[in-house]
Amino acid sequence: MNTPKIVVHTDVFVEHLCGDRHPSVLRQAMGKFFCYTTVFQAIELFSLVKSEREHKAIEDAMAAMKIMGLNPKQARKYGELLASSKRLETLSILIAGLCMESKLPILTDRKQDFKGIRGLVVVPTRLISKFESGHEILNTV
Repeated sequence: MNTPKIVVHTDVFVEHLCGDRHPSVLRQAMGKFFCYTTVFQAIELFSLVKSEREHKAIEDAMAAMKIMGLNPKQARKYGELLASSKRLETLSILIAGLCMESKLPILTDRKQDFKGIRGLVVVPTRLISKFESGHEILNTV
């Protein structure tokens, strides 16, 4: 059976880097999914950095996954998303677009960041420790 894929949102990285939960949601997710993130999460995380140590920690956390970028062929679709979602932040819209373009769900507790975006599958982090496999988690969502 193929390992299911998921996009990891910024809040999951922050919990991994700053939280006291062991194992972190990120570590658990990496045991159940092939994890991706986007260039937009990387930008958001690096905007929070206050020291070289934090910079290194973010790089280390992202090193174990593939980072997705924009495909210029989808500019029209991203424009449509942006036009239809005025109340959402631009980064959230772009992240949602990458997830939908790649047909991948996103792991986050910040569901409100993506409210109203049709077609995006949002996986709450609480499901990571509740089920044994990524397939069980995705079947629940």
